[in-house]
Amino acid sequence: MRIHCDVTDQRLPGVGNAPHLGLDRVMKPGQVFDLTHTLHTGFPLWPGDAPFEMTEVASVADDGFEMNELRYWEHVGTHVDAPSHRAADGLSTDLIPAADLVAPLVVIDISGRAADDADTVLTVGDIADWERANGCVPNRAFVAMNSGWDVRLGTPGAFVNLDSEGIAHAPGFSAEAVRFLVRERDIVGLGVDTLSIDCSSSREFGAHSALLSAGRYCVEALANLSAVPAIGALVVVGAPTHRGGSGGPCRVLAIVDADLG
Repeated sequence: MRIHCDVTDQRLPGVGNAPHLGLDRVMKPGQVFDLTHTLHTGFPLWPGDAPFEMTEVASVADDGFEMNELRYWEHVGTHVDAPSHRAADGLSTDLIPAADLVAPLVVIDISGRAADDADTVLTVGDIADWERANGCVPNRAFVAMNSGWDVRLGTPGAFVNLDSEGIAHAPGFSAEAVRFLVRERDIVGLGVDTLSIDCSSSREFGAHSALLSAGRYCVEALANLSAVPAIGALVVVGAPTHRGGSGGPCRVLAIVDADLG
C-alpha cells in the first residue's frame, strides 16, 4: 500500500528543518520526559525469560564504595532489540549507528482500540489517519505505538496478560505497517509500550522480521507515551554497547520544544 507524502521538507515544531539531525548542532533542551520504566526484580517478563537480579557485592559501610552484581537476559525492562535479535547477519547493539539513536519522535495512539481488543495491531490505515492529522511521518523518524498498556503495570498479571493456555495478549504493529514505515518513510526504528513490537499472541513475529531484517532497531516496554505530543518531540535512545549483543536495557528520553541552533 502506498500513501503519497512529500518528505523532502519536514518542518517539525521545535526540532529544526533538517530531515536528519546532525551532531554538530547545538541543542537547548525544553521539557524532558522519561520514557523508561524502572527495572527491578518484579518487572514483567516475556513468558519463559529469566528475571532481573541484583546482588550487593560491596557497600559504602563495609568497603567504602557501593557495587552490585547484575544478572539478566538482554530483553528485559525498557530495552532495545538490535537487528541481530532476529536477523543472523544483523547489526549488534554496539554497531547501531549513533545518529539513529537521536530522531524525531512520532507517537501513534491506538489506546482507545486497545482498551477493547488486546490483540489489536497498528495498521497502515492508522498511519494514514495520523498523517492526515499531523502531516507526513518525517524522514528518519522513530515511530512509537501508544496503546496505553503501561498503566497495566500496577495490576499483577495485566501487563503480560496471559490466557488460560499461557499465551500473552497485548497490542503491536502489523507486519504490513512496519514494511510501509521502512520502505516508504525510511524510519530509524520503532517503539512500543508493550513487551513486543508484534501482537503478543503472534507466533510468526512478522513485525520483528520486517524491521530487524531491514537493519532498523526497536525499543520495547516504553513508558509515558501519553505525556508526549504526537509530533514535535525529539527522542534520545541510550542504547547498550556490549559487543555482539542482541539488545539490552536502555534509557529513553523525549525532549519537547527542543531548540536546535
